Amino acid sequence: MKKNKPGTLARNKRASYDYFLEEHYEAGLELKGTEVKSIRQGKVSLNESFCIVKNGEVFIEGMNVTPYEQGNRFNVDPLRTRKLLLHRREIAKLERDKKLKGHAIVPISLYLKNGRVKLSIASGRGKKNYDKRESIKEREVDRKIRRSVDR
Repeated sequence: MKKNKPGTLARNKRASYDYFLEEHYEAGLELKGTEVKSIRQGKVSLNESFCIVKNGEVFIEGMNVTPYEQGNRFNVDPLRTRKLLLHRREIAKLERDKKLKGHAIVPISLYLKNGRVKLSIASGRGKKNYDKRESIKEREVDRKIRRSVDR
């Protein structure tokens, strides 16, 4: 099992399995109140999350941030739509990529950078079943090679 990089709070492990990841971007997140404290505790999940472009802005939907325990009335909906902070050129590029058939904007990982929460996203093209089987074969071959080298 891969270990998370230092500072990584959450990873979307299915992203590289389901998509050919092409261009990577780093985005800030517009968070409210106690969400940052909950994210710093690692109580966040990127599984089943996806990004959409709407009115020249990028949003992430389906990202689950568990409410902060001491947050009481300041906690917000754990599955709310959150705005991503990107440059205008990056948003335009993502919008062009999204219009291509089979392309999606995929969240990859959530991490801390200089005390701020950042989200790594990528423009990805969906894999077919035969592509996924090929990825599994490559992974197994790499695993066998590593085992033989370790012995």
